[in-house]
Amino acid sequence: MILLRSIVLNLTFYLNVILQMVLLSPYYFLAPRKKAWIVPKNWARSNNWLMAKIVGTTFEIEGAENLPEGAFIFAPKHQSFWDAFALLPVVKDPLIIVKRELMWIPMFGQYLQKLRMIPVNRTAKGKAMAGLIDRTLAEMATGRQLIIYPEGTRRPAGSDADYRFGIARLYRDLKVPVVPCVMHMGIFWPRRTFLRFPGHFKVRILPAIPPGLDADKFFARLVDEMETASDELLLKTIRENPQVPLSDIAAEKYAKLEAAEREAAVKSPN
Repeated sequence: MILLRSIVLNLTFYLNVILQMVLLSPYYFLAPRKKAWIVPKNWARSNNWLMAKIVGTTFEIEGAENLPEGAFIFAPKHQSFWDAFALLPVVKDPLIIVKRELMWIPMFGQYLQKLRMIPVNRTAKGKAMAGLIDRTLAEMATGRQLIIYPEGTRRPAGSDADYRFGIARLYRDLKVPVVPCVMHMGIFWPRRTFLRFPGHFKVRILPAIPPGLDADKFFARLVDEMETASDELLLKTIRENPQVPLSDIAAEKYAKLEAAEREAAVKSPN
């Protein structure tokens, strides 16, 4: 049944992309940029609805009150393709730095241009990277929210911390708050497989880290706060969803966290 539901979800997911991109394009390209966000945000919500109805995977968001007004960096965990679209409705006016090759995809590239996403050549250095920062600063001066995945790429649920220092450089240069966000959707929508598993999980938005810290101190704080919250949420997510099969990485991490929890309980029985 999981195999069948996964196949149906994947088919309807891509059909949903094509239909909405084609049918809603006239409104999207004629509307002002901020109003055009209605299309991708509703697309994200419709995907979450399909996921709930077809597979039975649902989620809730904790800590939305931690989102500040105006410009900030939104820094979520990245375990699944789900993370790339499902959280778009969380922020008002998202800004994403994308691979320049995505801008070359017919129609999709025009969608990104409409929203003023920022293309980057990942091999660029020097003046090109300075230009990237300048353009990001200009966009965020209008109150936009930059979405950055601190780990750089998708990583399996339960993976050891492997954060990229690039977010600390952006924090230093952009001088805005950073809002960490953790979740374990990778348990239900694993990377590199089309299987999707039913269950319920939480997306936890943590308190913002204010601007002005030394880059190294900021980076250490970000990693500590995200990993502490992530470990706590991993235990909770797995315990509340015993029906979901775990990867070896997630199972090993879960066992370590349980052992540490038992040891802490012995040392502090009260």
